Amino acid sequence: MGEERELEVSIDQDACTGDGLCVQYAPEVFEFDIDGLAYVKDAEGELLTAEGSHTFVPERRRLDIVNAAHDCPGECIYVRDQADKTPVAGPGAE
Repeated sequence: MGEERELEVSIDQDACTGDGLCVQYAPEVFEFDIDGLAYVKDAEGELLTAEGSHTFVPERRRLDIVNAAHDCPGECIYVRDQADKTPVAGPGAE
């Protein structure tokens, strides 16, 4: 059996609808800012508001984050392989 891939996640705020499903799925990784849009947080819980910010997907939250990307009405959550940036869930994933 192959080794588990390390994943990263980011949000495209231009496409974010502010529905909050991601925050419900994984509040330790996603959070709303004062603009009403969702952002990712780093391992220490710091909100990453710079455009294009991404964060590591904790192994124990992998399924929650993939489900959040799949269910997001704005289709703005990108889950990628950390090594080669291959889309795993969200726009561009198969």
